[in-house]
Formats: sequence, structure tokens, C-alpha cells
Amino acid sequence: MENNELQKIWRTVDSDINKRSGEELNLLLTSKAKQVFNEFLIVNITAIPVCIGVMVWLIVSTADRLDDRLYVANNILLGTIALYALFFVIREWHRFKRNKMDKPVKDWIETEINLLSEWLIGKYRRINIYLIPVLYILTFLSIHVYYSDLYFIDVFRSDKFLKEDMWGIIIFTPLLFAGLFYSLVKLRKYQMKKLQFLIDLHGRICNVPLL
Repeated sequence: MENNELQKIWRTVDSDINKRSGEELNLLLTSKAKQVFNEFLIVNITAIPVCIGVMVWLIVSTADRLDDRLYVANNILLGTIALYALFFVIREWHRFKRNKMDKPVKDWIETEINLLSEWLIGKYRRINIYLIPVLYILTFLSIHVYYSDLYFIDVFRSDKFLKEDMWGIIIFTPLLFAGLFYSLVKLRKYQMKKLQFLIDLHGRICNVPLL
């Protein structure tokens, strides 16, 4: 699909290259590139309300359980990760927005490709794989212990946990992880196709003298 889309765009460029100014071609290609970049940003920006919601929950639940040191420690660890994730997402969003279109379109797209590559094929490519199990465990403990009305250590000694809750964890946790990782794989494949589209677009632009 991306190749067909690229060919369609380039047919427009090839047919009008003698009729359009370099500025008009810049606008045409930049518009398409921005559309792809915005799709990446939307996925990342959705993490902002999630992180804020987690922070609100942790503040409320921790304030109500200050006498349970293990529960407080669990929430502090989860809050630290959520706060770092929030800072990281906002920083990356700012980096994309800071890349102004006050340079040749091929240079602008190259900068954006380098930023996206850090996420998809660079040092951040496995961050979700490592974070999901940790976040799941910490979030589960925070919610489950809070609503059990027991101290953190006592929850795992209770009959209800040993006879009921533990079986639910054993059965549903693998299913939940399978669903999450399947979604991550599908999302990554989609994003890699978009990244390749941008790389191909950049390669074609480099061969257009007007740009």
C-alpha cells in the first residue's frame, strides 16, 4: 500500500515537475510527510493521559495507605516509572515539534526519519518489551492490594488469594500478555512500513534537482 501511495505521489511530481515551482513541490511532499509523522505522534501522545491517570491513582491510593510501607514502596516505584514515561513522551513530542520546516524538505524529512529510527530500530526499540511486564506487576499489586483492605504482605497469605485470586492470575496473565504483545507486534509492523515509506520518499526527493 505504501509503495502504491508513493508511486501515486511521485507520478504527480513527475507530471508537474516542469509546471510547479520548487516551493510548490516542497509543500506537496512536506504535507504527505507530516501526515505520516503525525500518525507516530498520536500513538505516543495517547500515553500522556494514561500516565496522568496512573499518577492520580497513585497519589490517592498511597495517601490512604501510608501505614503500609511495602504498598507505599510499590506505588513509589510505579510512580517513578510513570513519571519518567510522561517526561520521555513529552520530550520526544517536543523534539518532533522543534524540527521546524525552515530548511529544505529533504533535510527536514531526514531529521524526522532519524528521530523515528531511534524508536523503531535504535536504542529504544525494545523498551516496551521490558516495561510491559514490570508495569503490569506493579499496577496489579497497587490495585489488588488497595481493594483487598489488607496489608501488602497479608494479601498473599490470605485464603482468598491462595484459593481464588492466584488461579485468576495464572489463567488470565498469559492471555493478557499474549494480547498485549500481539498488539505491539502489529503496531511495530505498521510503523516500520511507514518508516520505510518515508525513507523511500526521502531517497526519491534527493534525486529531484528543484528540491
